[in-house]
Amino acid sequence: MPRLALYALIVCLLAIAAAVVSFAQGSWLGIVWVLIAGLSSNMCWYYVKRGKVTS
Repeated sequence: MPRLALYALIVCLLAIAAAVVSFAQGSWLGIVWVLIAGLSSNMCWYYVKRGKVTS
């Protein structure tokens, strides 16, 4: 797994955890964390697929 894909995966997992905590506290800020998780998930897939093509 390329390094950037690993970093994107870590950001995705942390954003999901932050979204769960935000929604558990009743805050609507969790929506922003869900969007960040989606973006970082797409970045992770992109870097994984790009790594498979180049290697």
